[in-house]
Amino acid sequence: MKKIKLIGYSGHSYVCIETALLSGFEVVGYFDVEEKLMNPYNINYLGSENNLTKSDTNLFIAIGNNSLRHQVFEKLSLNNYFSTLIHPTSFISSTTSISSNVLISAGAIVNAHAKIGYGCIINTSSIIEHECVIDDFVHIAPGAVLAGNVKVGKRSFIGANATIKQGLTIGEDVIVGAGAVVINDIPSNSTVVGNPGRIIKTKI
Repeated sequence: MKKIKLIGYSGHSYVCIETALLSGFEVVGYFDVEEKLMNPYNINYLGSENNLTKSDTNLFIAIGNNSLRHQVFEKLSLNNYFSTLIHPTSFISSTTSISSNVLISAGAIVNAHAKIGYGCIINTSSIIEHECVIDDFVHIAPGAVLAGNVKVGKRSFIGANATIKQGLTIGEDVIVGAGAVVINDIPSNSTVVGNPGRIIKTKI
């Protein structure tokens, strides 16, 4: 059985753990800033991230925050090997490209010639259609739908049940609110809500 160590142990990590177990991994422990009082999966505390060594392999960063997940990955990626976790009930086209430290959750669909970057979360029952390009450390929340040829920039968050029209480009560090219907390109550092989606905030 393959062994895996997690970085982070809270709500998002529980989904990662269950996906890992169903995918044939043994979760042997976790790194976090401190030992958690709640340990529902009875796994060993391995100390803070500072205790990681160059010899630590088969890691998975189980942190939901896109920016923090990116920071941890950049800090460790030259020295460590990261696993990818794919739930057995998901569907992934054989033509899809998937980088490391990606979580693909239960019921997710990733269709032909899509590209998934490093550290992405493709959450429960989300749909990534043909030829979409999902850049690094993006989170596609449960039930979100990306029509064909959508591009999503680094660290963006696509909220639960949001819909992105075919062929659009979503910039970096964008937040698309739950249930939003996006029908136009969205510039980086923007927040979009509503149907049709409208920009309510853009950071300069």
